[in-house]
Amino acid sequence: MADLSRRKALKLFAGAPLLPLGASSLLSACGGSSTTASGAVTTPVTSTASYVSTSFGASAAPTLANAAAMATTTVSSSLSVQYSDNTTQTYKLAYQPFFITGDMVPDGKGGTVLAGGYYDINNKPILDRSVAGKERQFYSDAPDGTSLLAVANPTVAGVKGKAVFAVVQFEYTTRDLADVSQYGLLPSPIAVLTLDQDQATGKLTLVKYHNVDTSPAHGLWITCGASLSPWGTHLSSEEYEPDAQTIGSNAQFKGFSKNLFGSETAANPYHYGHLPEVTVNPDGTGSIRKHYCLGRISHELVQVMPDNRTVLMGDDYTNGGLFVFVADKEKDLSAGTLYVAKFGAGFSLDPAAAGAPISWINLGHATSAEIEALANTVKPADILTSVTADPQDSSYTKMYLDGKAAWVKVKPGMEKAAAFLETHRYANIVGASMAFTKLEGTTVNARDKIAYSALQNIQGSMVRNNAAWNEKHAITVEKALGAGGVMAHKLAGGQKDTAGATINSEWMPVQTTMLITGEDLASADALGNTANPERIANPDNLKFSEKMRTLFIGEDSGQHVNNMLWAYNVDTKTLTRLATMPSGAESTGLHVVDDLNGWTYIMSNFQHAGDWGSIHAKVQTTLDPLIRANYKDRFGAAVGYFTADLSSIRLAKG
Repeated sequence: MADLSRRKALKLFAGAPLLPLGASSLLSACGGSSTTASGAVTTPVTSTASYVSTSFGASAAPTLANAAAMATTTVSSSLSVQYSDNTTQTYKLAYQPFFITGDMVPDGKGGTVLAGGYYDINNKPILDRSVAGKERQFYSDAPDGTSLLAVANPTVAGVKGKAVFAVVQFEYTTRDLADVSQYGLLPSPIAVLTLDQDQATGKLTLVKYHNVDTSPAHGLWITCGASLSPWGTHLSSEEYEPDAQTIGSNAQFKGFSKNLFGSETAANPYHYGHLPEVTVNPDGTGSIRKHYCLGRISHELVQVMPDNRTVLMGDDYTNGGLFVFVADKEKDLSAGTLYVAKFGAGFSLDPAAAGAPISWINLGHATSAEIEALANTVKPADILTSVTADPQDSSYTKMYLDGKAAWVKVKPGMEKAAAFLETHRYANIVGASMAFTKLEGTTVNARDKIAYSALQNIQGSMVRNNAAWNEKHAITVEKALGAGGVMAHKLAGGQKDTAGATINSEWMPVQTTMLITGEDLASADALGNTANPERIANPDNLKFSEKMRTLFIGEDSGQHVNNMLWAYNVDTKTLTRLATMPSGAESTGLHVVDDLNGWTYIMSNFQHAGDWGSIHAKVQTTLDPLIRANYKDRFGAAVGYFTADLSSIRLAKG
């Protein structure tokens, strides 16, 4: 039998070229040996062996004995690939940034551009003038949603291998030079990265950074998680939609408007809280449009199902709901029908429980163009009345919005405007189960027809007898679980909405169970963790790999001193810690690509390193100077990907 090169062995994945996680070095055309499950060295892998499965070895839990590791992205995990001839290849994993925000990176024109830099509606840099004599362009310390993709016939100069592209969005910046919070005050930038993919190693090298002009979308508001559509576009998000009913007193939104347009009153709140879509062009630029017909909610990391039409949406909101949009046409989100879930009894934190059935309320059909036209013209008072004191009028519906009581009544004839521009309020009125606390990322396991949703925490309105709890929502637990969990939704077709009309989708969630949960600790451990560091805490980003049968989970946790990235094999039920983020940082930008020109990639970012809270009392003094040294005095954050390092593999001669 002919020996395979290491590269070819790595790319043996179910008969198609797929693996190594973008190996950054040591992948050359020489023979590779393997080890059996017992660790014995065998003969080199032969061409008859086919991929069977992957498994991961765990990264160590953080400890102050290794303070340097707690102050950066730390990866001590491994990946093992099992083949049909009972051989295994194992790789050390590592992390490779493309840049740290605030770096000057190539613009593809012979010059440089500021990574993560902020721009106004006219694409002029927004300057931080908070400290006299130190004026500079604002840049983000909070990169988030990332997509890695290819386009046909790329034309970017300077690429030696193959051109691939990443779209990266930046959620916010934490502070200015005077240490004053800037959360939500700046319009979110979004960039296209042109990456040179080395065909011998899979290594990705940044050759061009392009800042996308967001003016066609009225600028962007707090872009959080993201996903890659099946047709190869980047589906962004606008989180925590600004409350139009109270916008006149919203200092944050006024600051956003001032920075974007130069006027505190120019921005229209109804233009934000929607779903932007970025298309990458062959020259490494990008164009953007915003879809207004998927509901104005706290969008985060939507998932388009394999039918190219059904969109499951996270709603990162207190008193949020589970939403689905079914597009009229494949690969086109500009028109369709919006649904919200109504749960039956049976919601449980026990993964062995039968679960809760779901029915679907039709909120209406719309086109993006007609809802944008409404957004351009209607005022909040035209759509509905929303008050915070009981009007003693039965025509109002009592509800909880972001944890606060409100009484709401829709104006006659304004149901469509309410459904698509005041979606949280309208969903409450029509009887949806609006009780989830921070429903975050979504993803799909297409083979098993199961979708997953992250619940960052399980508290407040989800807990029986809480002030905001309402039994009619049927989303009830007996005790709060701050560490949260991941839900699994069984998907099926042939469903009817609550009015009896057929839902034109084969991918609707019909039953929800809990897949995996975190564990609150009765008291903080020696490091300060208030959730078990051997289990997930406050899951946020989710991505599923069909080839690896693995659910990847990124944390946004105030209960782990270092947020973590996990791999959960849905067949073996094995949970493995892959990496830890710098202390105080959130794990973001999670994206998994099973096959991009024959290589598999796991993308990962982090944001706001050293964002200290009470949980960090035992580590802050030690770690703060290290993080400041690593990440531009805490103003920088990393955008990058995992690599596979073959240095641990014994090589045959060849």
